Amino acid sequence: MPDNKVLIIDYGSQVTQLIARRVREAGVYSEVLPSWTTAQEIKSRDPGAIILSGGPASVTDPGAPGLNPTVLELGVPILGICYGLQLLTHHLGGRLARSEDREYGPTQLEITAPSPLWKDLPRFARVWMSHGDKVDMPPPGFTVTATTPNLAVAALACEARRLYGVQFHPEVHHTKIGPGLIRNFLNLAGLKADWNMTSFVKHTLVNLKTKIGNGQVICGLSGGIDSTVTAILLHQAIGKQLHCLFVDNGLLRQGETDEVRKLADHFRLDFTVAAAAKLFLNRLKEVVDPEQKRKIIGRTFIEVFEAEAAQFGQVDFLAQGTLYPDVIESVSPQGPAAVIKSHHNVGGLPDDMNLTLIEPLRDLFKDEVRAVAAELDLPENFIWRQPFPGPGLAIRVIGAVDDERLTILRQADVIVQQELKETGLYRHIWQGFAVLLPLKTVGVMGDGRTYENIVAIRAVESVDAMTADWARLPYDFLATLSRRIINEVQGVNRVVYDISSKPPSTIEWE
Repeated sequence: MPDNKVLIIDYGSQVTQLIARRVREAGVYSEVLPSWTTAQEIKSRDPGAIILSGGPASVTDPGAPGLNPTVLELGVPILGICYGLQLLTHHLGGRLARSEDREYGPTQLEITAPSPLWKDLPRFARVWMSHGDKVDMPPPGFTVTATTPNLAVAALACEARRLYGVQFHPEVHHTKIGPGLIRNFLNLAGLKADWNMTSFVKHTLVNLKTKIGNGQVICGLSGGIDSTVTAILLHQAIGKQLHCLFVDNGLLRQGETDEVRKLADHFRLDFTVAAAAKLFLNRLKEVVDPEQKRKIIGRTFIEVFEAEAAQFGQVDFLAQGTLYPDVIESVSPQGPAAVIKSHHNVGGLPDDMNLTLIEPLRDLFKDEVRAVAAELDLPENFIWRQPFPGPGLAIRVIGAVDDERLTILRQADVIVQQELKETGLYRHIWQGFAVLLPLKTVGVMGDGRTYENIVAIRAVESVDAMTADWARLPYDFLATLSRRIINEVQGVNRVVYDISSKPPSTIEWE
């Protein structure tokens, strides 16, 4: 990886990877490391700068993640964000205190002292806070550079040592001066803006060749942009050592298998279909708990892969299109973040799996993957294909999954996709789909009583899937969806629209 880089130490914030994202958007390569990474390991990576993330703990609590003081002596600029600011304060002789009122949400920042961190930024700005502790007294040698109506110390700096701290979160979208602040930090560190998707592809291909060597790889190709970009990167890196396997698990959208086959032929990928619908549906029979569904699907995927691998001889690696939102919601390999839900290809994988994982997109967000896809010259209509969950329709059929309920959902979802595309709304939302609820309601059709299923429509706007807002779709459009689904899908007599955002909800219902 590039020598020109920033290391981000993760103290458990759900948005730590947004810091890495903002750094990359500014053109500088970044890596996220867990809070327990040794000072020796950090030094060996030769960072040009270090950022300490936020986190849910209090610095002075027993067992709270800490910071090796040796890191502060590396001579590189350090920026502490929220918990990171409090770590700097604690280790360098300042004093912390509990905030009288915990502060969550927007507040007004006033810059009160000059600093390279504030170059070309306005004196007053709206920033995003999320903290329960505060700096009561700055460490010796530090100057307070910003305040808010509730905080006497909203930012501080020791220019002589190039140590900086901010109590707010510059990485989140709500802090409008955040990108400028991060660019200023990178500039004062003397880091060049030379990281882009061309660089990512170049370094990824080198890394894949090195890691795989002469090994054989199976790639789980689903037809979505994540797995397809993964497959094409591998194909460019190792050629005939790659074998793409499509698992027809019976949980796919209508016509999905044929579409994926055409896609694989277009890119001349070695492609095999594993017909496993009966196996998956048998194992999911009468299962209603979403976590159990995901884990069953994850384990069954691996079993199918390992069984199919036998036809290719000795296979060493399993490649997946895992993205960072999948990782941070499923497990926390890089820090003490909370688990939200298991993704079938992350939390659902068995411990005794015989294949080594290859996940070249693991640290990227969806829009970054789309940028990689453009770099690889994929068709534009494919690049902008909306996300589809790895567990498939199993997590959109709420409750028990069977052929009848899957058929109802497929037919409803086809209508949603058709109308989104025909009206031009498809490119303007992040994701739009149908969900089949485990409820029935009374209706009237043809002057007769019905007692049939409810379909929910979910449409959200997002940039990276870490947060999302429900899409304000036109009433006439929603009316068309409702009319078509009720008229054309046998077994449905009611359509509802989901107006929940993430957080507190998730994008998928399960």
